[in-house]
Amino acid sequence: MIKASPLARPLPDLPAIAGVTPRVARARYKIWDRCDLTFVTLDEGAAVAGVLTQSRCPSPEVEWCRAALPLGRARALVVNAGNSNAFTGNRGRAAVEAIAARAAAHIGCEPSDIFIASTGVIGVPLPIDKAEAGLDAAFSAPPCSWREAADAIGTTDTFPKAVVTRAAIGDRTVTLVGIIKGSGMIAPDMATMLGFIFTDAAIEPAVLQQMLSAANTRSFSCITVDSDTSTSDTVLAFATGKAGNARLTSIEDAGADAFAAALSDLCLQLAQLVVRDGEGASKFIEIAVEGAESDASAHRIALSIANSPLVKTAIAGEDANWGRVVMAVGKAGEPAERDKLSIRFGDTQVAQGGLAVEGYDEAPVAAHLKGQEVEIGVDLGLGEGRATVWTCDLTHGYIQINADYRT
Repeated sequence: MIKASPLARPLPDLPAIAGVTPRVARARYKIWDRCDLTFVTLDEGAAVAGVLTQSRCPSPEVEWCRAALPLGRARALVVNAGNSNAFTGNRGRAAVEAIAARAAAHIGCEPSDIFIASTGVIGVPLPIDKAEAGLDAAFSAPPCSWREAADAIGTTDTFPKAVVTRAAIGDRTVTLVGIIKGSGMIAPDMATMLGFIFTDAAIEPAVLQQMLSAANTRSFSCITVDSDTSTSDTVLAFATGKAGNARLTSIEDAGADAFAAALSDLCLQLAQLVVRDGEGASKFIEIAVEGAESDASAHRIALSIANSPLVKTAIAGEDANWGRVVMAVGKAGEPAERDKLSIRFGDTQVAQGGLAVEGYDEAPVAAHLKGQEVEIGVDLGLGEGRATVWTCDLTHGYIQINADYRT
């Protein structure tokens, strides 16, 4: 039994989503006693949107989803855990095609209506016989809970991750449920490992895509655990239309702003859950940068701090070494002026105008670092650009997990 991260959050009550039926099964992609294949069916008419990894070495599953997304429709989702099927050539592509064909034949739809994601070891072809046997088991399995689905999509995750939000569209309340997996290889520039969002809202695929892309820039693209972007990163959103609301055909429609806010909130909560389960993590870190020349510049500086092993290990050791933050700002390659730079830890200003503040007392900073929630603030004093990113500390646990990953 894997010990849950000290930063874990309990699952909320997760309602069923009309038009969505999740099931799980054992494909046995690895030697483990757990379900590792998730099969989610969607009623006819479901819309889909997605954001996918920008890695130049994507998995065939990512390529499959990228080709299918412009059609805007979906009938099922298949998620494999334990094998990413990335960097596997024609054998990997054949596995994806076989999964899509088998699921489509079972449902009675086009293979392009089937969305597929896989996560796990890179470079090992997904065994088609295990995938097909797992699918057959899922076809006859009883519907499962969101908790079971969240468990089944995980790999090195230490706790299941799911969120629910709601929005009012006219006189109807629509519900959104999201599940996600991710713990290591997290530094997305689009999304995070594997995340899936389901809603009963009626919405056009193009509008859902516009809203998901916007939500992504403020959530999944603002987290990092270890600076490594996965070959398999996928976030998909499915909308069944079963809530009966007036269909959203534009972001200007009544209720569209409320739905977009609920989607953005759900994505941010999911993204932060991934950071809280960062491999070996003991501290959740928020890094807020302001006063940059642009928002993009602030974002890059914040990521430079968040991805610095020296910053992350200092926080793991509860060492109030704010000089490492100065270092990370300076190496970011973005506009910065030493004598305008200000840094704070929590509510305590530690540096300003190119040197430590007069009468600086390290005690409150040391006390702040002993908590599980750490805040770092940076003001560059140059402009109006700002950004916030979230990360975790770097501990011996991260090394142990990844040194032993395949064994």
